[in-house]
Amino acid sequence: MSTTPTTIHHFIGGKPYPSQSTEWRDVTNPATQEVVARVPFATREEVELAVANAHAAFQTWRSTSLGARMRIMLKLQQLIRENSAELAQLITREHGKTLPDAEGEVGRGLEVVEHACSITTLQLGEIAENAATGVDVYNLLQPLGVGAGITAFNFPVMLPCFMFPMAIACGNTFVLKPSEQDPSSTMRLVELAHEAGVPPGVLNVIHGGPEVADMLCDHPDIKALSFIGSTHVGTHIYRRASEAGKRVQSMMGAKNHCVVMPDAPKEHALNNLLGSAFGAAGQRCMANSVAVFVGAARDWLPDVVAKSKAMKVGPGTDRSADLGPLVNPRAKQRVVGLIDSGVAQGARLLLDGRDCTVPGYEKGNFVGPTVFADVTDQMDIYQQEIFGPVLNVVCVDTLEEAIAFINRNPNGNGTSIFTSSGWAARKYQHDINVGQVGINVPIPVPVAYFSFTGSRASKLGDLGPNGKQAVQFWTQTKTVTARWYEDHGSSSDGVNTTITMK
Repeated sequence: MSTTPTTIHHFIGGKPYPSQSTEWRDVTNPATQEVVARVPFATREEVELAVANAHAAFQTWRSTSLGARMRIMLKLQQLIRENSAELAQLITREHGKTLPDAEGEVGRGLEVVEHACSITTLQLGEIAENAATGVDVYNLLQPLGVGAGITAFNFPVMLPCFMFPMAIACGNTFVLKPSEQDPSSTMRLVELAHEAGVPPGVLNVIHGGPEVADMLCDHPDIKALSFIGSTHVGTHIYRRASEAGKRVQSMMGAKNHCVVMPDAPKEHALNNLLGSAFGAAGQRCMANSVAVFVGAARDWLPDVVAKSKAMKVGPGTDRSADLGPLVNPRAKQRVVGLIDSGVAQGARLLLDGRDCTVPGYEKGNFVGPTVFADVTDQMDIYQQEIFGPVLNVVCVDTLEEAIAFINRNPNGNGTSIFTSSGWAARKYQHDINVGQVGINVPIPVPVAYFSFTGSRASKLGDLGPNGKQAVQFWTQTKTVTARWYEDHGSSSDGVNTTITMK
C-alpha cells in the first residue's frame, strides 16, 4: 500500500524551513522502490541563511556555560534512547539495512552523545603556575565559530552524531548537510536535539548535492568542516575547504582486510568475518571485504561458502534477514558490474549473488552474498571499494606475507586478525600500517571516548572524530601569559630589552 511521500524541509533558526528550490529529489525505499519522501536541493540564498543563523547564534552560544551545554547533551541522550525504535525504522525505510542493524547504528551514535555529556571535563585547559617569577601561563580551549558537516548515506544517524554533538558541546554552532538519499532519520535526530534544548540557530540543516557542499567549503564564516564519505568526494572537499582556510577532517574510503590464522577459533572467526563483510549489504567503510587466510586456514574456504550461502537476504523490516538491499539501483548496477569484472579478470567465483530475488520484493535492489577466491591485487574487485556484499579471499603461507600484502594497499581505515596466539596478535598490531586494528574483533570502530583513527589514503587531516581528537578539532587553543602587580606604587626593575622573562 503506497503512502504520500513526506516533504523534507531544511532546518534553520530552530525550526523547519520550507525550501523555495526548484530542484527536488525522490527518496525511495530500497526494498520496494516506493517514493517515501522528497528532498530539496538548497538554493544559495538558503545556504547563506543557514550559515547566517549559525554565525549570529555563535555570539551567545559560545558564552553559554559548560554546565548548560552538558545538560542539553544529557537530555539529548535520553531522547535518543526513548526514540531509538523510531529512528531505526526511518533508517531502514530509506537506507534498507535490517532493523537490528539500524538499532545498532542508533546505539553507536548514542555513545558519542553520551561522551559529549562529559564536556565539563573534556574542555579543560592547562595551567603552569609561576612559569616565571609571579607569572602564570595557561591554555584555554575555545570554540572556533561556525562548523559544518557533510555525511554519507550509509549511517544517517551515527555519522551526524560523529559531528554535531561534540561540535556544539564545545561551544560552536553548526550547519549539517546530510545525504540526500536517506535524510529522514537525520532530521528526526535534529528535532530531538532542539527538543533537548539546543537554542535556535545553533544547529541548522540544509540539503543538497555537490553544489551545496562546495558552498559550505567556500563560505568565509565556516571555520571547520567535517566530512565522511567516498575518497573521490572527500579529497575534493578537503582540498577546496583547506584552500578556503578552514580546518578540515575527511574520513574516506577503504579496503579493509581480515586475517584469519589457522589457530583462530574457527566458528567465531568465520561468523565475525561474514557479519562484517555482508552486514548492511557491505555498505560500510569499515566492512572487511578482503579475507586473508594464512596457512591451513585456507581449508576453511568451503565453510565460508556454505555459511554465506545460508545467510538470508530480505527487506530490512524482516528481523530474520541477515542483509537487506543496496541503497539504490545505481549502487546495485555498480556492484554487479564489479562482480562481472572479477569473473572476467580471472577470480574464481565461489558464490554468485547477482541474480538474487526476494519474493514479494522483486523491485528491490538486492545482491546476495558473493565470494571470490584466487583474488590478486591487480583486479578491480580488489583495487576498488565495492560497497556491496562481496568478499574477496586471498590465501598466503605466513603471517609475514599477510602483513606485507596488506601494507601494500594504499588504504588504512581498519583491519582485523583472528588468532589464539598473543604473539601473532601483538606482531600484527605492531607491524601493520593501518590506523585501526581489531584483535578477534571484526569491525574495530572504537568506543566513542577513543578517537576514530583511520590512516593513509582513508583519511585526510590530522584529527579524527570522537574522543580527545574531536575536542581538539572543534576548539582552538588560546595561551595566556599573565602577571599581576601588587599596586601602582610597587618598585620596578627598569626597562627590560631582552627576551628573558623575569
